[in-house]
Amino acid sequence: MDHERLLNIVDVEATCWEGKRPPGAVSEIIEIGLTVVDLDAGERIGRHRVLVKPARSTVSSFCTELTGLTQAEVDTGLDFAAACRLLAVEHAGGARPWASWGDYDRNQFTHQCRVTGTEYPFGHRHTNAKAVFTEANGLARRPGMARALEIAGIPLEGRHHRGEDDAWNIAALVLQLNERGSWPA
Repeated sequence: MDHERLLNIVDVEATCWEGKRPPGAVSEIIEIGLTVVDLDAGERIGRHRVLVKPARSTVSSFCTELTGLTQAEVDTGLDFAAACRLLAVEHAGGARPWASWGDYDRNQFTHQCRVTGTEYPFGHRHTNAKAVFTEANGLARRPGMARALEIAGIPLEGRHHRGEDDAWNIAALVLQLNERGSWPA
């Protein structure tokens, strides 16, 4: 298998609140969804979920309602540094190109690595799948992932705002773009 044609699709969920963030709380990654795509074979070949225990915030009821994740569930997760090491080692994070829907995921990793002193788990080859989809479909505005699936005629699988499921769905969009010749080489 040519590893240059494997792509990691990443989607994170982070602590969040309805309205204003509570004093002293920070937005932290609590789930990392990762789907490995074989661009040559045109298929999703790996589906992974990493729970991350937040160090400086808690899962709000709003966050649980949105993602389905509870504080008790994320308390069983890895600390952020361990999660980043797992991505780098088990998923070739530094060597394999990766993509996410928009720049939120890349920015969240960059910020959280910087403030925690954690080594960034990914290489510099990141593709904003939302931007590629928007351009390939001649859209004036960048759609959210669920809307993009509707536009592409692909059913949403699983629960929206669950990292593992969102990464899986984004991968379906990427594969369709690749099949059409619209995914960057």
